[in-house]
Order: sequence, then structure tokens, then C-alpha cells
Amino acid sequence: MADDELVWRTSSYSNSGNCVEVAFADESVWIRDSFDGNGQKLAIPVGNWTRFLDQVLRSR
Repeated sequence: MADDELVWRTSSYSNSGNCVEVAFADESVWIRDSFDGNGQKLAIPVGNWTRFLDQVLRSR
């Protein structure tokens, strides 16, 4: 998927500028550094993202 097709979102808890952004596309979740939008991006399967979020919520 081309970068210009991705809609990037930042957490509402983000206010320092040192965060990550996510974009959802097909079966993947894309992740990037919000400070460097033109830098490296990581795509992971939606299921892995869901498991990651579940673990984060359980650790709170």
C-alpha cells in the first residue's frame, strides 16, 4: 500500500510528540514514529496488533 493511501492516527493520550502513529490497511496495521513521518514503517498482521493491545491493557 502506498504511503499516501494510509490515514495515520496518534493516540489521544499523546501530547509530548514522542509517540507512535498507526494506520490500518487491509489485514495489516502500520506503525511509525510520529516525530519522523518519513522514516521507517513497520507493518504487522491485525491479529498480532490485537494481541499486543490485549497484553498492554492487562498490564495496566
